[in-house]
Order: sequence, then C-alpha cells, then structure tokens
Amino acid sequence: MLDLQPILLAAVAGYICALIFASIPFGPINLTILNEGTQRGFRWAWLIGIGASVMDTIYCGISFTGLSQFFDHGVVKASMQVITFVFLLFLGAKFMASKVVRPPSRLNAAAEKIEARLEQRIHPNSAFMTGFVRVLGNLGVLLTYIVVAAYLMSNKALWSSEDWVQDYWPAKVACVCGVFLGTNSWFLGLSFAVSRGYGRCTDKTMLRMQQFSGLCLVFFALFGGAHIVWQLARHRL
Repeated sequence: MLDLQPILLAAVAGYICALIFASIPFGPINLTILNEGTQRGFRWAWLIGIGASVMDTIYCGISFTGLSQFFDHGVVKASMQVITFVFLLFLGAKFMASKVVRPPSRLNAAAEKIEARLEQRIHPNSAFMTGFVRVLGNLGVLLTYIVVAAYLMSNKALWSSEDWVQDYWPAKVACVCGVFLGTNSWFLGLSFAVSRGYGRCTDKTMLRMQQFSGLCLVFFALFGGAHIVWQLARHRL
C-alpha cells in the first residue's frame, strides 16, 4: 500500500517550486502571454500557458529521472546540497538586487536564438504549440529543473524529517504532477488578468514580482544552508 505522506509532500513541493519559477516576470512565456493575451483574449493566452506547462513537465520529469541514481552515494547528495544552496542564494540575491526587469545575459541571448530556429523549422500555428516550442528551445528551463530536482531530493522539508521528494517513484511522479498544476495555476491566473485588462503591468510592478521571486529563492537557500550546518554540527557531536 502506498504511503500518502511522501506523495503529498512531493506534490506540494512541486507546486510551490513551479509557482516561484513560473512567476519570474521576464520569462519568455510570461511576456508572450502579456503580449498575445491583450490582443487575442483569455483562451489564446491560456493555451499558450498549457503548452508551456506540458514542456515544463517533460523537462521536470527528465531531471528527476536523470538524477535518481546519483543520490545512492552520501557524498554526492551532500555535494548537491552545497551546490543548490550556492546556486539558489546567488540567483535569489541577483533577482532581489536587480534594478531592471530583464537583465541582459548571454544565456538569454542563446535561448532566444534556439527558440527562433525552432520556430522557423516547426512553424507553430497554434497557441498551444507556441508555448510548447518556446519552452522546448529554452535550455535554461531544463537547467532550472535539474537544480530544483537536486534541491528537493537532497534537502529536508520545512515541517518534516524527510526530504521534500524521496527517491521513490510515486513521490517523483507526484512532484512532476505538482509542477504541472503549479505552472498551470500561474499561467491561468495571468491569462485571466490579461483578458480583464490588467495585463499592462508597469516596469515597477514586474520588478517587484521579480524581487519577490528572488526573496523566495533566498529563503529556501538559507533553509537548506541551515540544514547543512545542522548536519555538520550533529556529526561533530
């Protein structure tokens, strides 16, 4: 019989992570929904979000599948705790300290080139395929989910002594489903807001959204760091 506690915990973790990363305002899907939704309405914008959510879920599933065997060794798991702590702290601090909505980066430029090539070859002619292809061409999304999977599988939950996602297939599937629901929840809300005329966000509003996402990342990074310190102290004792 399946143990529901790790499954529910993994689903909640996936949902929260998806909301945090999907809400980063300068992401290509958010910008596409803001631009297309004001012109074509709620249904078109939401279908873009669904296409993006499906590809997000695929990348998330690949990340959990690829990392499964690495956590069999304690040294690897400890190393991933440190790596994810540094990465999330750096990314969160960068978002919080940002003064512009979309800071330029080589990764963004490379992703845009890949997206452009894919769109030229595939020619997406529907809202769903537009969202799907834009996430497909953004390898930064895959990198993000690799880091997310590493964090969730190597750090304890806030209210539990277990990892956010245990090395247990039903828990991993639940987390991936949580990611799908989380991204869809955000894109559904954004599409509805755009269709109601609230999509003309000012740069100041989007900057605050970005800084809030950064604050969430810093919080989880510091919690993971505190757990590392606690583990070191316990082993010394």
